[in-house]
Amino acid sequence: MNIIQTGHEFLDIVLNVILFVLFTYPILGAFMWFIGVICYRFLFKYQIKKFKEIKKEEQPFITIMVPAHNEEAVIEKTLAYLLHQLSYENYEVLVVNDGSTDDTPQILAELARKEARLRVITIEKNKGKAHAFNVGFAFAQGEYILSNDADTIPEPDALTKYMNYFMESGETNIGAVTGNMDVLNRSKIIEKAQTVEFSSIVGVIKRSQQGTLNTMYAFSGANTMYRKTALLDAGLFRQDRATEDISIAWDEQLLGWLPVFAPDIMFYMMVPDTLKMLYRQRKRWAKGGTEVWLTNFPKVALHPIKHFNQLVMFIDQTLSILWSLFFWFSSFIFIVTLIYFLVTQNYERIFHMFAMAFIFVNFQMIAGFLQLGSALILDDRGHKLRYFVFAPFYMLLYWMMNALTILTTLIPAFKTILGYGSGTWVSPERKKS
Repeated sequence: MNIIQTGHEFLDIVLNVILFVLFTYPILGAFMWFIGVICYRFLFKYQIKKFKEIKKEEQPFITIMVPAHNEEAVIEKTLAYLLHQLSYENYEVLVVNDGSTDDTPQILAELARKEARLRVITIEKNKGKAHAFNVGFAFAQGEYILSNDADTIPEPDALTKYMNYFMESGETNIGAVTGNMDVLNRSKIIEKAQTVEFSSIVGVIKRSQQGTLNTMYAFSGANTMYRKTALLDAGLFRQDRATEDISIAWDEQLLGWLPVFAPDIMFYMMVPDTLKMLYRQRKRWAKGGTEVWLTNFPKVALHPIKHFNQLVMFIDQTLSILWSLFFWFSSFIFIVTLIYFLVTQNYERIFHMFAMAFIFVNFQMIAGFLQLGSALILDDRGHKLRYFVFAPFYMLLYWMMNALTILTTLIPAFKTILGYGSGTWVSPERKKS
């Protein structure tokens, strides 16, 4: 039975197929991610079961680059950890101070006087993380560069594990290896819910993309190891994009560089602890994703066979954007129709509307529970399973917020592509701990 009836048979078929896809997209997506995880488990060839120690004389030199803007609350503890707690010898820490106006410059100056392994570069005016990274790239001495946010702590053996992927695989075309993110601050419900989210993103989606397509939608900007030559080949980071980690992932892969997701390399990051901070972060993510979608459309559309793996991701992202627009459009129609039936006292239709909405929401929730549950079991050997109780909060709040951010950032993303974009970052609202 056709829900949409225009009187034209072919148009009815097309519109009803589109409506069906939009209604079922989250359910079908969750099912496909689950299949992808199975493929990763049995087919992905770059998995490492046992990491090897690397002798000091054989260790490639690594630059840990820390772009920083107004990070006085966290920078000292992060650097103390990076300088003294890592089980790797051959590395340097390079901090790029991007126009900080708080006490960050003073803290860095004091540390630089005491730490021989630490170098600090100062940029007078804040021009964004991508710009800071590109400036730092010119001073980086390492063959490999680890991008590490000022609020991020990797495992002590992270550098050794990263280098295992580059050295032991025998694959010289690996451009970047990205680790497995986890939440450092977990005192509030909103923070614990993000633990569920990162398990969903990392535990399922990245494994699925690797297992089926040997590709990846985005690297983690908080902690990713790059091959220096791959960054140079890609022209470094795009400085007018909202999310440099998504852009560089696509730029490298479209040039033929391989990405690798390393689930056994854990790093811990501070996440937003208020709805205001969370919404601001998600707007940046959504805008950056749409910018990448617009930027790479011609490349993927004109060469679909050559970039088949990216084409599949592009189709999925297109459906995600369309679903978000469809969600808010259908919600608007629902409210208008509800008001009309209330005014006309057609309570039978009101009951029917709520019954259908209840069925739709429950199907989405069931799909979400399956995806999140399997992710929590799989990720970090099931240690995060206790956070499953926060899954309903995540699905009700985060899904709606993500859909809203896509809607509100469409026009700004188009403006960026037309040359009016800026990567300048806003200081995070953090408290010293």
